[in-house]
Formats: sequence, structure tokens, C-alpha cells
Amino acid sequence: MQFTQKRLRDQVGYRIAGSGEPVILLHGFGEDGNIWMDQAKEMASAFTVIVPDLPGTGISAPALAYLPEQRIEAMAEVVKAIAEQEYLGQFSLIGHSMGGYISLAFTEKYAGMLKGFGLVHSTAYADSEEKIHNRKRSIQFIKDHGSNAFLRQMIPGLYGDGYKADNGEQVERHIESSKDIDPESLISYLEMMMKRPDRTKVLSDFEKPVLFIMGTEDKTVNLSDSLAQCHVPVESHVHILESSGHMGMKEKSAETTNAMKKFLEHLNEN
Repeated sequence: MQFTQKRLRDQVGYRIAGSGEPVILLHGFGEDGNIWMDQAKEMASAFTVIVPDLPGTGISAPALAYLPEQRIEAMAEVVKAIAEQEYLGQFSLIGHSMGGYISLAFTEKYAGMLKGFGLVHSTAYADSEEKIHNRKRSIQFIKDHGSNAFLRQMIPGLYGDGYKADNGEQVERHIESSKDIDPESLISYLEMMMKRPDRTKVLSDFEKPVLFIMGTEDKTVNLSDSLAQCHVPVESHVHILESSGHMGMKEKSAETTNAMKKFLEHLNEN
């Protein structure tokens, strides 16, 4: 499936393909939209799939300065602007990790625009004190050593041990694809994530289905936290990826794609 590259106000780039009910896929920290391409190509046969590069990454670099304020909520406004530019009406929204934080911020303000949303290896909980401490350490490391050294250290830890042992070249490809994210963008993302509030109330207030995809070996969003938040929404669709770390779209590509397609098909039956 061929994706067309488009731009929002000459700043933010995104890819679009397919026909049918629309879905926007948001990537996480240390990635760009290409992380979703296995899923996007498969789903474009049945849905209109839109995959942005968030400001500061990929074809949207250096658009981070385009944001009126560097907060997760400002990223959600970028999603809204893309949806309006494409005249989507109601659509579905699925975010990986930081993309999930953006999905929650969007839902908090624009729930009526959504048919449903999904959190893939993500959480509605705010950062713990330990997490904030680790993000501050990461910021200092980036300032001292640069983004490439930081990502080369960070990215392997996102994957489960078994996958990493058997697919070292795929992990290296992820590192290479992310090496050009500039230090200022990475630092801004870390600060945005530290500032974000707890949004479990978004889960309880949302009256439509919510998808949760989680990995049993995820060291970034642990399984117990992921399972606890699944009980909050009115309607939860839960998919657990066995022996997967934080990168289910790569580690368990087909299984992740099928879970997402099944969820979207459910949304569009109603």
C-alpha cells in the first residue's frame, strides 16, 4: 500500500493511505511514525490510516518550535489540526507510549471527535517520583553526551530479552532510524512527559471503547500498572502480548496488528 506524504501548515508531516473509517497512529519517544508501518500497511486495506511524525521527529523536524507551548496538550492540538485538515469527522486514535499520553490529552478535551482510542504500552498514570528522577538523569545524559549516545543506550532496553537476542539487527535498525532526533527535541519530550498529570479520570469519563495492548516483559510500563488501569473504562478491550517488551508493534507485529484491526472493526460496527 502506497502512503502519500502530506504536511500541516508546512511544519508537521504525516503519511496517509487507504479508505474507509479513519484512524490516527501516534508514535512514542525515541521513534518516528515509521515504527507503525507494519500495522499501517496492513490496516490501510480496510481503513484510512494516518501516521504523523510528531513535531521534532522525522519529516516533522525541527517543527517542535512550532508548538505554542511544549506540553503534551500542545501535541494533542496538532492531532486535532491534522484531523480537521483531513475532514475526518469522528475517528479512532491509537498511541504508543508517549503517543498514548497524547491520545489521553486529546480525549480529555475532544472526546466527541473519537469513536474510541487505544493505549499501546502506555499508561494514564502520571510519572512516579522514581520515573521523574530517571527522566532528569536522561536529560542530563543527553546534555552531556548527545542524543545518539542516549538512544543507543536506551532503545535496546525497550525490547524483551528474547527478541533482542534473536533480532539484534532489528534493534540496531531502530537505533539507526532514530539517531537524527536532535537533543533539544528529546529533552523537550522528557520534560513534557514529566509535566503531564494523572489522566485516569479520562478513562473513567470516556463512554466509548478503549483498547489496551501490553507486554509481559515491558520494563517501561509494567504489566501490573497496565492491568490496573484496564478496569477503569466503561468498555475495555485488553490484549496481552506474551514475551514482549515495550515494542509490541515490532516484537509481536502480526499479533499487535490483529488486535488493533479487531478493535477498529468493533468500533465501526456500532
